[in-house]
Amino acid sequence: MGNPIFSQIEDSFNQLSISDQLWLIERLAHLAHEATLKNGNDVEQQLALMANDPEIRRELENIEREFSQAEADGLETV
Repeated sequence: MGNPIFSQIEDSFNQLSISDQLWLIERLAHLAHEATLKNGNDVEQQLALMANDPEIRRELENIEREFSQAEADGLETV
């Protein structure tokens, strides 16, 4: 952790009671979860753009070709 603010946060965190530390951890996890849900559309949009990108499609086709021999390995698909 090279950022000095992280050290300040850690020092302040250590001054809290255990119950306050646990509350803060739960609160931060909740906020991170909400941010993930809020930004979920951004991720979906990025995935859609990647799926339509000709270079990525070409690379996926190359990978599929490269591993096509493995499809005949006798293992059934799940």
